[in-house]
Amino acid sequence: MIPNDLLNGFTFGLSLTIVSWMVGIIGGAMLLKTIYFERLSNLNFISSKSLNKAIGIGQFKWVVKNSFFRYLNQSIKVGGKTTGLASVRSEMTVAEINHLIGFVFVAAAALYQSFNIGIAFGLSMMIPNVFLNLYPSLLQQENKRRIDRLLNRRPRQSV
Repeated sequence: MIPNDLLNGFTFGLSLTIVSWMVGIIGGAMLLKTIYFERLSNLNFISSKSLNKAIGIGQFKWVVKNSFFRYLNQSIKVGGKTTGLASVRSEMTVAEINHLIGFVFVAAAALYQSFNIGIAFGLSMMIPNVFLNLYPSLLQQENKRRIDRLLNRRPRQSV
């Protein structure tokens, strides 16, 4: 029974995680003009480079850069000297918050299903959720820190 719950939970979690991307986009759009968006825009779950390396953010970054995922959000691209790093950082913040909303949505569903169906079902729902919602959010946080370092290095131009 448990192997069946694991497989069913994983597939249900995968499909719900993909649906959660739309939930995240809608939720993020609703939060965009509120005070909560500003509070969420400076989240930093893992600031340690060594911990990011230990959990595999570098490998995840490679997968995103070298697979079809690179085509999903074209507004987060640095393409030359004319690209405004501040605007790319802003788009990264929106994407990060959207993924976090999606993560919480699936985590709530997994918690419910853990009580409704079984703990194995709920935990296996979290596997695709971690890789398709939490890791992208952590990657955006790492990239935002890199952009912040670049922006702080640049000399300020007077207007």
